[in-house]
Amino acid sequence: MSLRFIYGRGGSGKSRFCLDDIKRKLEKGFDNRLILLVPEQFSFEAEKNLLRALGDMGTFKTEVLSFKRMAHRVFNEVGGITHKRLNDSGKSMILYKILRERENDLKIFYKSSSKQGFIDIVSEVITEFKRYNITPELLRDTIEKLKEDELELKYKLEDLYRVYIDFEIAIHKNYIDDEDELTMLYEKLEECSLFNGAEVWVDEFSTFTPQQYSILSRLMKKSKRVNISLNMDGSSEYKEEIDDIFWVARNTERKLLKIAEENHVAYDKPIDLNKDCCYRFNNSYDIGHMEKYFFKYPFVPYREEPDNIRIYKALNNYEEIQWVARNIISKVRDDGYRFRDIAVVCRDLDNYKKITRVIFDEYSIPYFLDEKRDVTDNPLVVLILSVFDIFNKNWSYESVFRYLKTGLIDLTNDGCEEQLTTKQKIDILENFVLAYGIKGKKWLEFWEYGLSNAKDKQEYTRDVLNVINEIKDDVINPLTTFGSKVAKKCNMRDLCIYVYEFLCEVGAFQKVDIWIENFKAEGNTERADEYEQVVDVIFEVLDQMVEIMGDEVVSLDRFIEILSMGFLKQEVGLIPIALDQVIVGDIARIKSHSIKALYIIGVNDGVFPRVNREEGILSDNDRGILKTEGVTLASDTETKMFEENFLIYTTLTMASEYLVLTYPIADFEGKAQRSSILISRFKKLFPKLKEESDILKNKEDEAVDKIVAPEPTFNELISMMRSYYDDKEEVSSVWKNAYEWYKGKEEWNGRIERVLSGLKYSNQVQTIRGEKIKALYDKPYVFDVSRVEKYAQCPFAFYIQYGLKAKDRKIYEFGSPDFGTFVHEILDKFTNKVKDEGRHWSDLDKKWSESTISSMIDEVIKDESILKSSAKYKYLVSKMKRILTKSVSVISEHFKRGSFETLDSEIVFGDGKYKPIKLSLPSGDDIYLRGRVDRVDILEDNGEVYIRIVDYKSGKKSFSLNEVYYGLQLQLLVYLDAILSNEEEILKKDIVPGAILYFTIDDPMISSSGELSEEEVEQRLIKELKMSGLLLKDPKVIKEMDKDIKGYSIIIPAYMGKDGISENNSSVATREQFKVISEYVRQKVVDLCEDMLKGDITIKPVKNGKYTCCSYCRFNAICQFDYSLKDNKYCLLQKKDKEDIWKLMKEKISGEEELEHDEQ
Repeated sequence: MSLRFIYGRGGSGKSRFCLDDIKRKLEKGFDNRLILLVPEQFSFEAEKNLLRALGDMGTFKTEVLSFKRMAHRVFNEVGGITHKRLNDSGKSMILYKILRERENDLKIFYKSSSKQGFIDIVSEVITEFKRYNITPELLRDTIEKLKEDELELKYKLEDLYRVYIDFEIAIHKNYIDDEDELTMLYEKLEECSLFNGAEVWVDEFSTFTPQQYSILSRLMKKSKRVNISLNMDGSSEYKEEIDDIFWVARNTERKLLKIAEENHVAYDKPIDLNKDCCYRFNNSYDIGHMEKYFFKYPFVPYREEPDNIRIYKALNNYEEIQWVARNIISKVRDDGYRFRDIAVVCRDLDNYKKITRVIFDEYSIPYFLDEKRDVTDNPLVVLILSVFDIFNKNWSYESVFRYLKTGLIDLTNDGCEEQLTTKQKIDILENFVLAYGIKGKKWLEFWEYGLSNAKDKQEYTRDVLNVINEIKDDVINPLTTFGSKVAKKCNMRDLCIYVYEFLCEVGAFQKVDIWIENFKAEGNTERADEYEQVVDVIFEVLDQMVEIMGDEVVSLDRFIEILSMGFLKQEVGLIPIALDQVIVGDIARIKSHSIKALYIIGVNDGVFPRVNREEGILSDNDRGILKTEGVTLASDTETKMFEENFLIYTTLTMASEYLVLTYPIADFEGKAQRSSILISRFKKLFPKLKEESDILKNKEDEAVDKIVAPEPTFNELISMMRSYYDDKEEVSSVWKNAYEWYKGKEEWNGRIERVLSGLKYSNQVQTIRGEKIKALYDKPYVFDVSRVEKYAQCPFAFYIQYGLKAKDRKIYEFGSPDFGTFVHEILDKFTNKVKDEGRHWSDLDKKWSESTISSMIDEVIKDESILKSSAKYKYLVSKMKRILTKSVSVISEHFKRGSFETLDSEIVFGDGKYKPIKLSLPSGDDIYLRGRVDRVDILEDNGEVYIRIVDYKSGKKSFSLNEVYYGLQLQLLVYLDAILSNEEEILKKDIVPGAILYFTIDDPMISSSGELSEEEVEQRLIKELKMSGLLLKDPKVIKEMDKDIKGYSIIIPAYMGKDGISENNSSVATREQFKVISEYVRQKVVDLCEDMLKGDITIKPVKNGKYTCCSYCRFNAICQFDYSLKDNKYCLLQKKDKEDIWKLMKEKISGEEELEHDEQ
């Protein structure tokens, strides 16, 4: 029995030596077993390499093992596994149970114990204890040795000891923890004869856990020789520097020598492969130079330009992977590489795996993504969890349709005259459920919603409702059956059985089997394997739940929590399904010696090397204290930093011929990212190394680089063709040649033609002439003012909404329009009550106002079931009461400060006793404007009657003369026109415009750096709700609106100084100007309606400063407006001075002016 080290730096041939040594033993007729021991993730690759090395010699005496595989081989020979194996899910379930029971006994972790994720943290600590041979007894003894000033650590360890000992007791009788396998392996190796006289080669390890060291010590005593390869530059010779790049391997060497000495194992002369040139870099002197000097200080710069090392700087992650894909294709196509010779690695796989899949698929690059995959997103797991969500969340829309949209539910066609697919049925059901807010017990009723709604009778006839009810019954029947079972008091075993029975009843397993067969038929073996494993995972989780807590009665909530936790701990691992594939994975997992070309992506600061800041439950200080007590745990953060450096070294030396480092300068959100320190190190070591980038590149060179494979090149060609057609950009001759190539290929010619027709496509619409457009609008042509404003914003959006009458999917909700209508209704009722009871706005009692508004709202919502349907809407009701109470208080203050009195509210013109505004168009058609004026106030003074029109707005609205000019704010002026046109019927007196104002109904947040008195808060509230609009330029009238005005008014848009009204700081107009603006608005409406009825439905949305009406438009998908396309331009409104607007309005009504705007 002996120990021999095989020393060698990266690329020196350690693994090759091991394989050759095994081959020599076979050739010499070695009688005993030859074992190659490697890390678990490298076992598949090692088997391939061994088969390749031995050729036809056979592998009867040779075997590739990992520590776990060794355990299974030993247990199969001598026994040992009499208990059921406990996986991570089962472990978490036991810990969950212990933490719930121990919650009140914990000193440090009592608050954390019930938080999500804490079980994982405790599980990791227990795993660490076991791997480092720390038993509960050793932990208890260590606690007793701690000093008084180490009280926090003592309490931590006491908490962990309680959980640890309970865990060990819980699993002692029936289970074996995965982490205990190696401890048991150590014990059983003594009885096992498999390794007697064998020779063992241990390769690809940089360090070992104490469990593994124990096993190696026993192997040393049983085997003829144990050979261990170490990635280092020869014997340590008592080197102790922790900053040495090979410190990790040297530390491993020291520990192994100590074990050998303690066990009286002979030490054979080591093999030092560093004496010869690293064979891996025989043809790559620059990579060999990098291996030798990258971590050496001082270093020797490489004087030539490196041929086999490249650095690429990308704009973002997507462009980075695109470049890598193009370069891979180039290496395979031009340099004779196979895909299996190439690996793409990174330190942040989660950030790269999705875009790598997309781009590599596009470039037809075969690849294997080396990762463990979560099962929680698998449809079968989603189905199980969503079933419980349905009952837990009272049949909520989200839970029911998450269940239905897994694709695993087949709905029968029984009773349906028209054969509908499952998807169509789900869509029909979803529309209905959204429209009527169905949840809870409503799912169990017979649905008759919509029958009494005249507007929807064509959609919801009795026959239609019968079909919808049949679909609903098909959905709920298996669910209600399952629900009745789990609603009873059940133990864990029964609940797991009910889950299995439910999955069988709905045919979920049969559906998954069909999917698996389809995947296989499509050649998607990887996906088929994943789904097969997920089915096994579900059975495994249910089995563990029954084994661990089978007879325990649990609540449904607790069952769901444990089930979810079980799934969260499960992952599926896949193996490569083809030999010729690019390997893509995390740097820490990739182990291969057949890599010729290596791409290290995402070489950014803080990513690679990774910064380890998380210390975990046990801090670095805690670990230091324990080490002084003789208890060694896993590495602290400082040691992890040196281990990370060693990982960098092993990664950089992985490629034999070609090494590429890439990094993006920004993430997907455009946030800047810095390059890693590795990039600057490479630039110093290789002064002539040129950093490449496509950010600034010659177009001709860029074109050549992008022509790599048919599909991605075709996509790039489309982009080039778009630039040529839209902007007439000069296109490289390379792309012209590419176009001719595709044109000449039968399989691509059709796609080229479709692209050409698409490039010529314009989303611009033609004018609809004659009676066709008029047929869309019923005669007589009666329009709300808001509709005319909508037309001014975008003719096409108006046409879709009011011409074609497009509707959104009906959803059972109380949205912003409903809110506005509701508060208007309450304010109207309140105003009428004030009037009917002979009260005055100026002296309203606050408590009476609050009580009145509250009772009015309660009365209105008696029939508004939606406002009582959820806690959210109940809160909205209370919010509306508060908003309206505050708004009424402010309105009352307006009347207190002035002499205007309310004339009437909700004055309807066009649909009531007051006539509409009739306007004649140049075409000969007449149009009629209708509307509803929220409030009209009057002031009688010296025989004149002044009116003030107030329009309530539930959202912030500011008066803009500029928007009036362009037709975007017509309402207030049209309301004024309507009152003036009906003055005989309303007052039977001549009326003078006094003001047109917007009042915002709101309860704004009042912010202050200091404490405010109640009076100060009220003043701030009034100021926040200051009205916006246009006032008559008459100091007397303005003072009648705000008697307290001095300087800026806090209620109206006016400033009164010593010299009277300040026009620059007020929004005012003379009597003559009111006439001008009223006449201008009439003509503006005529112009807009003339265009409307002429069929002008141009896609030309208004852009007013930063605002564009496209921002909240519901019809973007229809018009497909895109500012980057040549035919798509905004109607850009010019910002004009007030004086210019008044001048232009006068010119307009006198027939001298054309409306000005820019197209952009």
